[in-house]
Amino acid sequence: MLPTILDLTSLRAAYEAGKSPLDIVEVVIARRAASIDPAIFITPTPDDMLRAEALALMQRAPEPNSLPLWGIPFAVKDNIDVAGLPTTAACPAFSYQPEKDSTVVARLRAAGAIVVGKTNLDQFATGLNGTRSPYGAPRSVFDKNYVSGGSSSGSAVAVASGLASFALGTDTAGSGRVPAAFNNLVGIKPTPGLVPNVGVVPACRSVDVVTVFAPTVGDGVAIRKVMEGYDAADPFSRKAVASSLPASGLRIGVLDGAEREFFGNRHVEALYDAAIERARSLGATIVPFDYAPFRQAAELLYNGPWVAERLAAVKDFLATNGADFDATVRTIIESARAYDAVAAFEGRYKLEALRQETLKEWEKVDILMLPTSPTTYTVEEMMADPIVKNGHFGRYTNFANLLGCAAIAVPAGFDANDHLPSGVTLIGPAFTDDALAPFADAMHRTSNAGMGKDRLAAISEASRVPPADDGSVAIVVVGAHLTGMPLNHELTGPGGKRIKTCRTAADYRLFVLPDTVPPKPGLVREPGFDGNGLEVEVWKVTAEAFGRFVQNIPAPLGIGKVTLDDGSQVSGFLCEAHAIEGAHEITELGGWRAYLADASIPK
Repeated sequence: MLPTILDLTSLRAAYEAGKSPLDIVEVVIARRAASIDPAIFITPTPDDMLRAEALALMQRAPEPNSLPLWGIPFAVKDNIDVAGLPTTAACPAFSYQPEKDSTVVARLRAAGAIVVGKTNLDQFATGLNGTRSPYGAPRSVFDKNYVSGGSSSGSAVAVASGLASFALGTDTAGSGRVPAAFNNLVGIKPTPGLVPNVGVVPACRSVDVVTVFAPTVGDGVAIRKVMEGYDAADPFSRKAVASSLPASGLRIGVLDGAEREFFGNRHVEALYDAAIERARSLGATIVPFDYAPFRQAAELLYNGPWVAERLAAVKDFLATNGADFDATVRTIIESARAYDAVAAFEGRYKLEALRQETLKEWEKVDILMLPTSPTTYTVEEMMADPIVKNGHFGRYTNFANLLGCAAIAVPAGFDANDHLPSGVTLIGPAFTDDALAPFADAMHRTSNAGMGKDRLAAISEASRVPPADDGSVAIVVVGAHLTGMPLNHELTGPGGKRIKTCRTAADYRLFVLPDTVPPKPGLVREPGFDGNGLEVEVWKVTAEAFGRFVQNIPAPLGIGKVTLDDGSQVSGFLCEAHAIEGAHEITELGGWRAYLADASIPK
């Protein structure tokens, strides 16, 4: 039996166990028919067409999992072309039949993925809430009274409901991130230009990005890699330039002071604060930064001449079909008439000036971690004040594409009432897409939020994003090399970074070694010993520094594999067994730091 959420690991396992793409298609058809949210799809792929596509895949590639996305069902936002299905952009009068797939859909289909339908959206991708569509308003999978987020509303709900393994969205102001937060999903927003936009109805052509909604970071990254790649047919396509981040000890910029705005939503603020502490526990250095220049850049997207790009995208259709527009969407697009060419250049000058100001903040940090949305609203609340409340959702998203950033939105947990989810977004400079992924994956896993509507779902180890390999070596320290201890400089001096504080497995004992300067402990493993583990730190140093470090370790200490409480094994300090004969045991104190702090024990 398939799980609620159709993550890649589960489907691949099902295929290995004998299921076929036709079997999975039948599951999707049944789930789609039973769905309680009729506004998810604008055009579901007809049942017979789905079955035919599954059979065609099995003839083309008969071996299970023989293609990267063999038999993986996905949904497509209805401003992205899929051959055989109409593209409406949530405006029936605009509808047309594309002659061929968009570039991204063609690449995904070539990799074995199967389109299950075209999903609802805020009309012409104008909005972050999901209510601006004549096809209805998809709802949060956790409470039908609340908005789903937009503009990629149906795409997020389809994945969170278990109707697709992943879905494509688009993101101009946050449309690939806000719906992820509201539906407990991962939202992958690539660097602008990394994924081509050929065959995508533009919103703001110069900053539009095709995105991925997925259950896990690992799934989303794998799918993005199938889609990405330069396409000369897209004027804004870019060839990726490798950009790395520190593999450990990330400096993460967080909101502080006056720039913290949650519009009264204390639940989201509490989850953001909890995410900051989890980031710290994962080894990050937390750095408050000035969000003001980013916020001011964000304001240009709707309160500046960039709104004229929305008019440029639909000006001919608007001239003849103004009555066919959603009223709020039309108001926003027609506001572009207030801007002329002079305003466009002035807006560009202001953006570049703000970009220079943001560079000062980037010198302090490696990445940013922001609330994906500072709050959420019911459909009724949104309809009563559609422009202002929609603007609240974009406070921390609107700048990202204007400044050319990569971003990954991840779940951050549920509110104090265990009711609605929230999320945080990790944002990095251009082309840090891969470098962001390991930490984003770790943040999702430590949120204990599950995937989509299944908040208890366990995230598979098979989807884990491995740490970036920067050539460094991990080492476990237990005594005088701990943070703040006399020999810690031997780690920090050559640029070592603390990864985390944790405990050993239960079968380790700790002793005070006699006649050592400075005082040092001896860590030994005794199989069968049933303790509580000992506090240690994991650091990373360069391979060269590690080699010098090992060479200078005095007997009776040495380096061996230390098993940690999570079962992993890392090189670390161990002591020869003969050296602890007659030594004072301090295992029950739980670690060297506790021993030094205990005034009752003679030192």
